[in-house]
Amino acid sequence: MCLAVPAQVESLENGIARCRVGNGQTFLQASTMLLERPPRVGEYLIVHAGFALHILDAQKAEESLQLLRHMAEEFQLVEQEYNKQKMEDDDLAYPR
Repeated sequence: MCLAVPAQVESLENGIARCRVGNGQTFLQASTMLLERPPRVGEYLIVHAGFALHILDAQKAEESLQLLRHMAEEFQLVEQEYNKQKMEDDDLAYPR
């Protein structure tokens, strides 16, 4: 299963979009040849395997990014609780 994250177009050159992923410093390049129309700088793309598949409006992109951020935060909390419990279980199993 793949998860596509909205990426914002920073620049375009010869059918290749340079896109920023989320608000970070991660960039990717995507071919725009599969799109119905060329994207504009500032628009968001859904990219898979190096190809832009869909142009996403800014509101939908931000909603998706907020949801993904929330999911990541929840995952971190679950992971922290799991690791804490595992450490407690390990302490019980192997007394020092």
